[in-house]
Amino acid sequence: MSVEIELREIRKHILEISKKLDELIYEKEITSIMKLSEKSLAKFLQSEPDIYSVKDLKVRYK
Repeated sequence: MSVEIELREIRKHILEISKKLDELIYEKEITSIMKLSEKSLAKFLQSEPDIYSVKDLKVRYK
């Protein structure tokens, strides 16, 4: 193989790794935002009344 072909292959692999890293970072950011909003909204949601009760269910699973 020539040096140019090897460099193209390396560049291709680097781009694939970069895309995978971007996806992982994006997923980590989403998870972090979800955890943060869950913690920050917990007190608010606990003080709110339930919209539906068990009586409202049409099907009950055991």
